[in-house]
Amino acid sequence: MFLASARPVSIRRSAYVPALHALDRLLDQALAAPGAVSPACQAQASSDESGWTLSLDVPGVSKEQLTIAIEGQVVRIESLADAPRQYRHAYELPQDIDASSSVAKLENGVLTLTLAKKQPVDTTTRLTIN
Repeated sequence: MFLASARPVSIRRSAYVPALHALDRLLDQALAAPGAVSPACQAQASSDESGWTLSLDVPGVSKEQLTIAIEGQVVRIESLADAPRQYRHAYELPQDIDASSSVAKLENGVLTLTLAKKQPVDTTTRLTIN
């Protein structure tokens, strides 16, 4: 004769549940997508015909502790290693950025980037017909 229980036996005890939830949260934060924006750095973007305006909350960081790099369509914002808070974000825009006409301003913990669109240069050459 064989005896079998009517319901499966649970090996998870309620004493371990809070610890497992904390572990799940830790793993979710550690394995988050690299491009995901952290809640500490919220960004708002707007655009018009001349360019884009990007505003980021970066409290606790001075302008000397931030670096902004523009390469083609990508803007990279990063805090230095000695900054009290660490920020590292990259944004890809739909068109190349004119770095010489762009402006960055940090005021009251809000970094505002005014990024100008690079105007396409006409490189066509006209040939005369002989």
